[in-house]
Amino acid sequence: MKIQFQDNGARVSFSGEFTFADHAAFRDVAGRLLQTKDETVIINLSQLQFIDSAGLGMLLIARDEVGKSNRKLVLAQPQGQVKRMFAVTKFDQLFTIEA
Repeated sequence: MKIQFQDNGARVSFSGEFTFADHAAFRDVAGRLLQTKDETVIINLSQLQFIDSAGLGMLLIARDEVGKSNRKLVLAQPQGQVKRMFAVTKFDQLFTIEA
């Protein structure tokens, strides 16, 4: 998975595949997102081609951690397999998703 931060760290874009192998990198990303002062944290998924169950779990953890500081995590523009996974797992009901 490739990671690119924007907007002083409150917005991040993922590309490639998000799997269990990305756990350490995602932990660093989550830490950086939690350091921002913005009310809304956005993860852009428009270039993410694949997500597995571990990736889904990491997003849930990030949502919970961001929520502890009374902020919101938004997942933006999931496509293809990622969008289908969100529908099957009801993530579209657990997260705010921007089309």
